[in-house]
Parts: sequence; structure tokens; C-alpha cells
Amino acid sequence: MEIKIIFESSDFLVIDKPAGIIVHPTKYQKQDTLIQVLLKKYPFLSSIGEAFRPGIVHRLDKLVSGLMVLAKTQSFYNHLISEFKNKKVKKEYIGLVYGQVQRDKGIIDLPIGWTKKGKIVARDINLKSKKPAQTKYSVLKRYKDFTLLKIEPLTGRTHQIRAHLSAIGHPLVGDKDYKFKDQPLLCQRIFLHCNYLGFFDLKGKFREFISPLPDDLNNLLETLNEK
Repeated sequence: MEIKIIFESSDFLVIDKPAGIIVHPTKYQKQDTLIQVLLKKYPFLSSIGEAFRPGIVHRLDKLVSGLMVLAKTQSFYNHLISEFKNKKVKKEYIGLVYGQVQRDKGIIDLPIGWTKKGKIVARDINLKSKKPAQTKYSVLKRYKDFTLLKIEPLTGRTHQIRAHLSAIGHPLVGDKDYKFKDQPLLCQRIFLHCNYLGFFDLKGKFREFISPLPDDLNNLLETLNEK
């Protein structure tokens, strides 16, 4: 698989991750990962950061697409960790959800944690190891049975966007793990794309990158009826 390089400097790479590829090896999948593809072109990444996810400070779920930044040097890796910790990295997503979101904009403020069955969810009670989480959203366009949203995670919890939107009754289209039983799948991936990424480089310059919505998601929107 070819990975699209959006920008490259001596310190970092910005890539446009396609849906369908996992970022780094896990106990469930050890081969055919994003980092293995990149290591073929950039073998020195193996010495940056942690051994099992070299150069990687953040990730996107397997069925989610969009922008990611990877460190090419240890100094930038450490810098990125600090930037994420201090909430100086800005990420925005475009997502299509089931149903009509009533408010034009808002902030979902629900802790993220694990259920007894091992699923990551967002709610106030009966969760293990729950952590505070906030997700900002605004309506981009309304369709008959769906709503297109701009989504900005204000914290960085695992499955945060997916769990938060499901918690308010509007899971993402194509999300098998969080959609409700009577909702059609519509596509074989999650309709969620990181279209904007901004962060400070080592010289203090704010870098911004944009990725348009992929063709498969645009094609799906064209099949929907506007409200």
C-alpha cells in the first residue's frame, strides 16, 4: 500500500492515512500496518520513540482516514508529546452521523471508560478507569436522515469521537461497534476523516495542513437526500 505524504521536513512527516490500515502492530494484528509500510521507506524511524510504534505520538482507528504527523527525530518526538499533553495540537474531523442533530453546535462533555464487558463507552456511571473527555461539534449540512458534522476533540481519549457521538444518540455512519441495530451500515468504513491538522514546529512556527474528503465519502454524500 502506498501512503500519501502531504509534507516532509527534516523533523517530521505529515501523511494522509487511508481507511482500512491499522497504524501500528497490536496483539490482534502484527502485519500489514502503517508503520511497517513507512519503515520500508524510512528505516531510521525504528530508532525514534517506542519500539512497537516508532515515530508515532497519535493515531487514527483502522477504519478512519485523514491526517497524521510522525516524528523523524527524537527531539521532535519529545516535542510532539509535550504539544499533545499541553493541548496545543489542533485536529478537526468531518463525520456523518445518523439522525438529525438538534443543536447547530455544542460540546459533548462525558467521561470515557470501559464497561465490564470491555467496551469503550461515554457515560457518567458504571465505568472502569474513566477519564474526562470533551468533543466540540458544529453542523455542516443536514440531510433527510443524517447530519454532516465538523468535529474537534478537545481531549484525546481512545474512541472518543465515536463513543461521544453514540452517547448522544447519533453514532457515525458505518461504525459497526457504536451504531444502533436498526441503522443501515451504508459503507464498509467509518464516515470519519481528519481533514485539518495544526501544530507548532521546533522553531515555534504553527504548521497547518488540510486533507479533502476522500472520494468514497463524497460519493456517499451524493446519494443522500438533503433536508
